[in-house]
Amino acid sequence: MKRSSGVRLCATAAVGALSLALITGCSDGGAKGSGDGTGGTDGKPAAKALSAAELKQRIIAKGEVPGFEVGSVEGGIPSKDRVTAGDSRCEPVLRALTGVAPGEPAAHTSRTATEKKKDPTDDATSLDDLADGKFEDAIGKSMDLDVTVVTLASYDGDGAETALKSVSDAVKACAGGFSGVQDGEKGKFTKVTEEKSSGTGEESVAFTATNDSGKEGAMPLHAEVVRHGSTLATYTTINIGAMMSKKAYTVPAPVVRAQAAKLK
Repeated sequence: MKRSSGVRLCATAAVGALSLALITGCSDGGAKGSGDGTGGTDGKPAAKALSAAELKQRIIAKGEVPGFEVGSVEGGIPSKDRVTAGDSRCEPVLRALTGVAPGEPAAHTSRTATEKKKDPTDDATSLDDLADGKFEDAIGKSMDLDVTVVTLASYDGDGAETALKSVSDAVKACAGGFSGVQDGEKGKFTKVTEEKSSGTGEESVAFTATNDSGKEGAMPLHAEVVRHGSTLATYTTINIGAMMSKKAYTVPAPVVRAQAAKLK
């Protein structure tokens, strides 16, 4: 039986319930009210934000990330006022996990990169082929793929530095965990741990937020925010199969490298 589409839809549907992280949707947009960028405090010209159109040219596109399918996904990145944390200091972390650009960007755009893997159920010809618990195992293996939302956001002046600092500060302040709400769905993270970043860009912060999922045990989500001049690239990765099998995973390097190359 061919179950590839159904299995991937299951993985997509499970994301919000497992993690509060809306990695299944992305939308392109630009926030109004960007400044004119005409004066830095150090005497240098203030940074000028890229437009929404310029960001769309610079974000990863189909065929640009080896081993990954890149494209938009149904749904949409939530507006930041729909993503709130019990402790306001933790909102930059929670918003990064949901694909929301930190701070006050002048423009933003998002894409999803999904790892290419063969579905273990593709070769099955009948339910008997997946009897005796094999079907559940096959589903777990089919979900063992990295799905990453990449959000690019541009800022005027020192907005990119300020926004990145807000995420870095939140990672430290919320190490002991926090609760949050996304579009009415409540969730809880038991801890936030800083990780080694990719080393791309001028500065960055990477972290893992562990979701409290009850009987399923700890489920980690991985994110990284990287500054390239006046632009921030936010990466949020989930791998449901790895979560189910308690296998380690992280933000995939090929996605980060491909995006960094387009921001040089």
